[in-house]
Amino acid sequence: MPELPEVETVCQGLEPLVKNRVLEEPLLYYRDVVKHPGPDEFACSIKGEKILEVARKGKYLLFFLSGGGRLVVHLGMTGALVWGEPGEARNEHLRAVFPLHGGGGMLFFDSRKFGKIRLEKPGESLSCLENLGPDWWKEVSLEVFLIKLERRPGSRIKPLLMDQCFLCGLGNIYVDEALFRAGIMPERRVVDLSEKEKENLFKAVKETLRSGIKAGGTSTRNYRNARGEKGRYQEKLLVYGRKGDACFRCGTCIERSVVGGRGTHFCPGCQA
Repeated sequence: MPELPEVETVCQGLEPLVKNRVLEEPLLYYRDVVKHPGPDEFACSIKGEKILEVARKGKYLLFFLSGGGRLVVHLGMTGALVWGEPGEARNEHLRAVFPLHGGGGMLFFDSRKFGKIRLEKPGESLSCLENLGPDWWKEVSLEVFLIKLERRPGSRIKPLLMDQCFLCGLGNIYVDEALFRAGIMPERRVVDLSEKEKENLFKAVKETLRSGIKAGGTSTRNYRNARGEKGRYQEKLLVYGRKGDACFRCGTCIERSVVGGRGTHFCPGCQA
């Protein structure tokens, strides 16, 4: 699933292309991709709206509209929102097209159909956004992180970092990478972490996200940026997907286990 760096990359790529452009009536090839309101009302409501700003919260793309609403897009596991020409892109995985007045538009592809598109009208509050914790990249300082950890002393650190209601934006790839950078085993509990380890973890998460954004995200499978191009961070992964390979730091074989129901990669030599 695209995580914070991937969604941030898409956000940065789309904003100069769509900002201050007017939406025409969308083409919904898979109507169930629209989760709120109904597809017909959705299409009617966004037609003629100008996109004032493109932003991101956690793993959600947010398009602020001139009428006061927000177009909310979640890419799911295999979704991609790319720039293109609406009449030239039809294929079996194209689920929705958002044409823009004057040419071009945003095309939503999703092979597994887990992506979701919503319209938050003025005065509404979508639960999918309201339940999110602070955004890791834009809203989390060391002080915020330490306070949040204090409230969850019994939690295992990997599942906690992946809890979007705790802090939002991280997923399986970047949590594994950050925990490796910090030298912390994924199953350890918050109460057992020293203050220094907590500070190191905070720094490791920020460094991992910064590297992921700089590299344009991770394309281990379906992810593409706003131009339909692959990211490059998969070339820099230290533990994720490297089971059986030698650790770049100590030479120990990278291992894989299941923590919180998710495949987890770690180095038993570097992480304690």
